[in-house]
Amino acid sequence: MYAVHRELGFGFRESLYATALERDLIAKGHRVIRELAVTVFFRGEPLGFQVLDMVVDDKVVAEIKSTKILHPSASSQLFGYLAATKYEVGLVLHFGQEAKAHRVLFETQFKRIKQPGVTDLASQGRSVQSR
Repeated sequence: MYAVHRELGFGFRESLYATALERDLIAKGHRVIRELAVTVFFRGEPLGFQVLDMVVDDKVVAEIKSTKILHPSASSQLFGYLAATKYEVGLVLHFGQEAKAHRVLFETQFKRIKQPGVTDLASQGRSVQSR
């Protein structure tokens, strides 16, 4: 993330930082899934979906922001993503005037919502793997 910010600097759209970060991670041998649609359930029925910016190595959800000042709701948004998935670790990656990362944790044992069908998320979204 910091290398991407050093090269690009501040002022670009989130999608450009996401693409640059994706390429950087793949070059380092990581598996990246971008724009992963995840269904949210209510009382066992699908309620709607939300889109995760990026999942790395099927372990970490990355939420990318490129605003001048990071809004406090960014961590809450990521917390909701973790609540609706099998993932426990997330990072808010802020490509502001300074690059900053904020870690968010939500252990599965504390999740109230047990999501059916989220054990294999790699079949959703756009998956890019290193070769």
